[in-house]
Amino acid sequence: MNELVLPNDTNALNNLMGGRLLHWMDIAASISAQKHCNRIAATASVDNVSFKQPIKLGDVVTIKAKVSRTFHSSLEVRLVVWTENISTGAKAKSNEAFYTFVSLDENGKVMRIPELIPETEEEMQLFDGALRRRQLRLILAGKMKPDDATELKALFFPEI
Repeated sequence: MNELVLPNDTNALNNLMGGRLLHWMDIAASISAQKHCNRIAATASVDNVSFKQPIKLGDVVTIKAKVSRTFHSSLEVRLVVWTENISTGAKAKSNEAFYTFVSLDENGKVMRIPELIPETEEEMQLFDGALRRRQLRLILAGKMKPDDATELKALFFPEI
C-alpha cells in the first residue's frame, strides 16, 4: 500500500502524525488478513510500534503487510513501513509491527482461519517466532499465565 504524506497528515514539524501512520498500517494489515481469511477480520491487538525516524511532508510511505502465522481463530500480520523522499530517491525503513486479527462471520461470530504454510526461510522464521509473540501478547493481556508460556520459557531456560 502506498500513501503520499500531505499537509493534512502532518504535525507542526511537517512530520507525519503517528496516529495517521497507525491508521494506514491498520488498513494494510486488515486487507492482508481479510484476503487470507476470505471474510471480515477485526483488529484484536497491535504490538509495539517504534518510530525509528520521522516521515516528512511529501514523502511516499510504502506499507508491506503479510500474514506471518495463523492460529484457530486469530492470525498475525507483519507490517514493514518504508519511506521514500521523491526528490532525492532516498529510501529508509521507518517502522515495523505485528497486528493480530480475528476472523468474523456476518453476525460477528468468530470463525476458524485457513492454515498458513510458510514456504521461504524468512516466512519460516516469522512463523516460528509468532507463537512466542502470541504467548507474550496473551501474558500481557492477562489471558495466559507466564508458567504456561512454554515457547517463551524455552528462550530463557532451554534445558527445561
